[in-house]
Amino acid sequence: MLKAAVFQPQAHAQAARAVAERTEAQPRAADGARKAPPAQLAPSHLYRAVTGTIIDISPHVVTIGDAAGERRYALTSDAVGWRGATLEPSALTPGNEAVLRLLPGRSEVADRIWADIGRVTGIIVSVDGDTITVAEGTMKRTQNVIVPAYASGRIEVRFPNLQPGYLIDLIGIRRKDHLEATFPATSQPPYHSDLVPAQHPEGGRVPDAIAGSAIWHDASDEPYGVLGVCYPAIDPAAGCAEDAAAGFPPGQAPAYRDLPYLAVGTALTVHNECSGVSWTLPVTGCAPMARPFNDHCVTCRRSPRGRVADLTLASFVALGGELQTGCFYATLSIGR
Repeated sequence: MLKAAVFQPQAHAQAARAVAERTEAQPRAADGARKAPPAQLAPSHLYRAVTGTIIDISPHVVTIGDAAGERRYALTSDAVGWRGATLEPSALTPGNEAVLRLLPGRSEVADRIWADIGRVTGIIVSVDGDTITVAEGTMKRTQNVIVPAYASGRIEVRFPNLQPGYLIDLIGIRRKDHLEATFPATSQPPYHSDLVPAQHPEGGRVPDAIAGSAIWHDASDEPYGVLGVCYPAIDPAAGCAEDAAAGFPPGQAPAYRDLPYLAVGTALTVHNECSGVSWTLPVTGCAPMARPFNDHCVTCRRSPRGRVADLTLASFVALGGELQTGCFYATLSIGR
């Protein structure tokens, strides 16, 4: 049986704070935006995400740059690029903001390059022509999404209700002031966002494992190198700033599924059932936009329940996740 002591691992909490402190120390660009820090080193069995602006690229080598300088990475023979669609890495161009996935134990070799990828997950606030304004939570600024004509068909099949109050989750190309949506990350729930039933946490002891869908969130408001997982059922005693700002009493925010409460700082081992990769990460906060979605990930096989973990981009990539698919079937174990 799990012991309560595992719920407050100080080493993980301190590590998360150290990442935040390094983030604040990062230099800023001329427009005031914070430069992305070098990604943290991951254990040898994990993939590693590095980010930067593409300076030069060929079928065999990519050079990226950021505040730390220039870095060169070899590309595997089967390396894949993405910028709105899957393509050859050499089709990417200098100036693209790239996320590279490095092979486990091979810190200079990449097999994936995602260029200018972004994601918007939340509640539709307004629709004006092809522009959709989305609220990603009460603590975040609203996001503008443009659905171009070439992508409107496949998006509207999965999201037929592009009306205020409905949930939306789209992946696409991150532009300066909007996301150019190219693919739906899931299917739209049929219910209005204010009709999500309020659920209570599961009773009894915390289960040995929690299985469901793990997603990632856009790093537009955080450095790419941050490692951690947001969990949809944070202990009300700790509180969720998003819920408080929205006016929900502790533990009363709407959520589609029952989950046991966990505390911020809990050591949570996330196992990607599709890649077979596991890693223990600290719970860094609540995931209010994961709660109302009742979608099941079908990347390799159907997850038994909806969203149970909202990972940072670097954590999702480290566990072998494919950013363009949006999710993977995950099993969560506490403290191991």
